[in-house]
Amino acid sequence: MAKLGEKLVYAFGGNDADGRADMKALLGGKGANLAEMCSLDIPVPPGFTITTDVCTYFTENNSTYPTSLEKDVAKRIKTLEGAMSAGFGKPSADGHILLLSIRSGGKASMPGMMDTVLNLGLNCETVLALAADSGDERFAYDSYRRFIQMYGDVVMGVAHHFFEDILEDFKMENNYRLDTELSADDWKNLIPKYLGVAETQSGNPFPQDPMEQLWGAISAVFNSWMNRRAVTYRKLHNIPKSWGTAVNVQAMVFGNMGETSATGVCFTRNPSTGESQYYGEYLINAQGEDVVAGIRTPQPLTIEEKKASASHLPALEEAMPDVYAQLLEIREILEKHFCDMQDMEFTVQQGKLWMLQTRGAKRTAKAALKIAVDMKEEGLIDQTEAIRRVEPEQINQLLHPMLDPDAECEIIGNGLPASPGAASGRLVFTSGDAEEWVARGEKVMLARIETSPEDIGGMHVAEGIITTRGGMTSHAAVVARGMGKPCVSGAGGVRIDVKKKTLSALGLTMGEGDMVTIDGASGRIIKGVVPTVDPELGGDFSKLMKWADEVRKLKIRANAETPKDAAVARNFGAEGIGLCRTEHMFFEPSRIMHMREMILADSEQSRRTALEKLLPHQKQDFVKLFRIMEGLPVTVRLLDPPLHEFLPTRKVDIQAVANDLGVKEEEIEARIVQLHEFNPMLGHRGCRLGITYPEIYEMQTRAIFEAVCELVKEKVKVAPEIMIPLVATKNEFSILKILVDKIAKEVMAETGVKVKYLVGTMIELPRAALAAGEIAKEADFFSFGTNDLTQTTYGLSRDDSGKFIGIYREKGVIENDPFVTLDIKYVGELIKIGTERGRAENSHLHIGICGEHGGDPSSIRFCHKIGLDYVSCSPYRVPIARLAAAQAALGVDVETNA
Repeated sequence: MAKLGEKLVYAFGGNDADGRADMKALLGGKGANLAEMCSLDIPVPPGFTITTDVCTYFTENNSTYPTSLEKDVAKRIKTLEGAMSAGFGKPSADGHILLLSIRSGGKASMPGMMDTVLNLGLNCETVLALAADSGDERFAYDSYRRFIQMYGDVVMGVAHHFFEDILEDFKMENNYRLDTELSADDWKNLIPKYLGVAETQSGNPFPQDPMEQLWGAISAVFNSWMNRRAVTYRKLHNIPKSWGTAVNVQAMVFGNMGETSATGVCFTRNPSTGESQYYGEYLINAQGEDVVAGIRTPQPLTIEEKKASASHLPALEEAMPDVYAQLLEIREILEKHFCDMQDMEFTVQQGKLWMLQTRGAKRTAKAALKIAVDMKEEGLIDQTEAIRRVEPEQINQLLHPMLDPDAECEIIGNGLPASPGAASGRLVFTSGDAEEWVARGEKVMLARIETSPEDIGGMHVAEGIITTRGGMTSHAAVVARGMGKPCVSGAGGVRIDVKKKTLSALGLTMGEGDMVTIDGASGRIIKGVVPTVDPELGGDFSKLMKWADEVRKLKIRANAETPKDAAVARNFGAEGIGLCRTEHMFFEPSRIMHMREMILADSEQSRRTALEKLLPHQKQDFVKLFRIMEGLPVTVRLLDPPLHEFLPTRKVDIQAVANDLGVKEEEIEARIVQLHEFNPMLGHRGCRLGITYPEIYEMQTRAIFEAVCELVKEKVKVAPEIMIPLVATKNEFSILKILVDKIAKEVMAETGVKVKYLVGTMIELPRAALAAGEIAKEADFFSFGTNDLTQTTYGLSRDDSGKFIGIYREKGVIENDPFVTLDIKYVGELIKIGTERGRAENSHLHIGICGEHGGDPSSIRFCHKIGLDYVSCSPYRVPIARLAAAQAALGVDVETNA
């Protein structure tokens, strides 16, 4: 159970406050910044913040409060009454009435995810006092109906539409178009209906006691920390449940008190582009929710914005020049004080400006990059802080096409955002069909229940990939990220019928050839073609990457096995290839038949004959790869997957293979049965293949060294590293290292060329991590294969975990998907043990990781902490890894980016 702090309520107001900006963990971002603005002598309506400790207590204790809280809150209400010279629940001696706003405020900004209640304290008596105090009956009764609707929805659970239906019916009966056309008498007539529907739908009368209203609202805000949208937002942004939210109780100020009142939102810079221009919207005679509700068209803040948007509405700069001048001054104060772009909310009550909130503004990736670089060059922040300012995952948005944010979308399904980017294409349902359609000049979207290595050809030619099964590290996700193609995986609400060639979702059925668009950054599947926007990598990107490279310690390599991937990786700053998966090279049409011939062979000599046909292809692959990566290390993993993955599974494909190879279909089917394994992930694969069929590894090793020696003769600098996969024992490694050394020696003797090379292993089994000291006596390097190490530590298939991993996260069984973010506590402990034991026996041992975690910022932070030499990731994640490695060196907290 969480420990409560000594103080549960912190006051702010005037030019004084109990809290500070650095108390966000306790007061939430909103409460901490309200306190900070008070200390800067900025006009803030007074109030108090109930701490996040209380939220945790409330959540853990069946929605109850610490015993001292009620007394603390009552005391603060009295202080507020004095500060505002107004009474809460009844008018003060001079007739003023105090109303309150109740807002959430977590440590991390979660805009719109939690609940708010405004105008609290109104009832059938205080509304009369408000009318008398303000001299405006319409304002008073408009505020009361707003409160009933908001409180009814947030606290009593009465949906918005019940109130909206009453209002719309009334407007139709009276021939009104806008809410602003209703008079005070109109609102008086509507309020009993609002109160009636609140009672009818909730089963309870609408509370008239302001203190009862207050506690109901406070509880509703604390409860909203666990509402579905907040839980989803936290999951998407890796915000821990344990942080909780604070509650801010603040004196209401009113932007709906006539033509000298207004409310608005503004940004100190443009949040879309990052340009240093004041940007925002406001409405005259309105409350805050009106700006975002879309009922009225917001007006531009500045004359410059007005011209840019061709608006005919007056800018705040024109309508209220004195207020605008004060707001402009506050913009300068806040941005210089916080040294970051601010998102501010304000209200003007009868000509007086009040600031309701300031926070670090949400921004696009493009804006984040520009703001960080510009602020460094303006002297607001230093180079180190500029590196901290950009979240590594934001860089991802800059590297791929994105959907046009202004385009309309008909979303037909959602899955996991497995590989970023946006693309459109005609639906096809098999890899073969994808290749046929593309050969006819069509762009295609490959939709599969799940993909396998056999689909590599179709995946290669497709614009994007959709799967209904599999998680963020499924075959489809991993391969798509490596190719830089958008992918939506695990779209459980979508049904794919391969035989009928249909995709069904939300009552809509689409067939082969129908156009769909996917957004791999959000997981959306969209009907038809949606325009995309190409990424722009300008000078700001290069500057930030250069700064990051100056401070990071970890080297960044890429997982790549095609010339295209290698070129992309090098262009993005990769310092070598950390994983070249040779099995991917065998799926091209010119090679797959020779591979299948080798697998179907019934003797070693027959296998060698087939492998000789593969050798020239494999050699040329390596020549191209080594040439592109000249001067940089290239780690080549020898064949890893079980042989059955290279054989066809469909009857029609079996017939085709039989015809091509001149064998009977029955022979192929018998071999498929013979190679079948109940658990191929733990079966006859990796180094086990190399030991039972050494001729396979001999061919691959010869291809590597023939390529190396050919290039060395051309004066090309090559640094080959041969990696033996799935080693569990020292003896496995020893046998295969002897094989590699033997073939290397033969090729060097044949060519008269001497080359330096390394032989190492992939540590992807718990036993290998524990036996690392023994293996390191003969190995030159370790590369932790964190995908398989996670699978074997958890006893969990990454391809099947997508079916339930989301439920595990929702129920709190696990906090993160261990295939996306490294399980530092336990899988990380194995990596740490393997590293320590390996280096204890071999001080020259080079160590890195090459699983998907190599591109995950929090996993990179761990790799830096335990002193690994490098991480290796998909080519398109290289810039992300470079920035994340720099932030790790600077000690940035990945969860808070601070």
